[in-house]
Amino acid sequence: MKLRNICIALVFVLSMASCKSQYEILLNSNDSDLKYEAAFDYYNRGKFSKAAALFESLSVLTNGTERDDTVRYYWGLSNYKFKDYYTAETNFEKFVESYPRSPFTSEARFLRLDCLYRQTLRYELDQTPTYKAISSISEYILEYPSSTHMGECRDMLVELNGRLDRKAYEGARLYYKMEDYLASRVAFGNVLKEDAENIYREDILYYIAMSSYKYAHLSVPAKQKERYLTFVDDYYNFIGELPDSDYRKELDAAYHKAQKALGKQGMDTADSEKSERDFAKERRKLVKEARKSEKNETLFESGGIINWRDFLL
Repeated sequence: MKLRNICIALVFVLSMASCKSQYEILLNSNDSDLKYEAAFDYYNRGKFSKAAALFESLSVLTNGTERDDTVRYYWGLSNYKFKDYYTAETNFEKFVESYPRSPFTSEARFLRLDCLYRQTLRYELDQTPTYKAISSISEYILEYPSSTHMGECRDMLVELNGRLDRKAYEGARLYYKMEDYLASRVAFGNVLKEDAENIYREDILYYIAMSSYKYAHLSVPAKQKERYLTFVDDYYNFIGELPDSDYRKELDAAYHKAQKALGKQGMDTADSEKSERDFAKERRKLVKEARKSEKNETLFESGGIINWRDFLL
């Protein structure tokens, strides 16, 4: 029984060695017809790694022949299906440059974009591949507006731009989590300066307001009034744009506390529906009261006068 098992094992090993030798013989063969058929056989059976190697080897033999574009296209397609997107992208890029009129060119051009898209990384990591993919896809959309892949390209752009929005948003939110509220407000403001249409705009405006509120709340008494006024600005900016936001209740509560700190009564219902003109009038009134109460007070820091508007820089 033991001897029989050993014999079976030897037969298996020899069989595997034989198969491997046959593939290696094909790989090193100069018979282009035999290698061409074998490459497609491996491709059709889903053995894309071996097919890619055969097509690559075959490309030397078919260079300059009528089969060359077919071989080079399927070389790239085999790498693509093997999920070697880096090599496939290089294959397709060279293919498009070498065979601009091939029947495979249109598909190769799109597949190159798909390779770039698939090489991008999640938002926490380096986004250089994302910028490259966005640039290439955008160029494709402009150059080939009637492409059958237009919908896929637009979907890729939406996702990739969303990834950049997320990275910018999370980078700014890190300061908020660290309770560095001055840096948080500046960082979130910069995100909107870079891209006013950031998909996290509502969250960003909320964090800008809460950052200014918490910064004021944690400030020394001498600076609180001026900094609460900054929060009032941010609060009205938020409710003016997003009056029905889920964040409204929390921001209303913060506004109520800020009003008390400024010596005002709590916010009534009418406050929540102020127009931009009402807001400007209210803000001028608050500034006037703050200046009146501190008429003779000059604040020096590091040899210079501190203005509350410096906080916005």
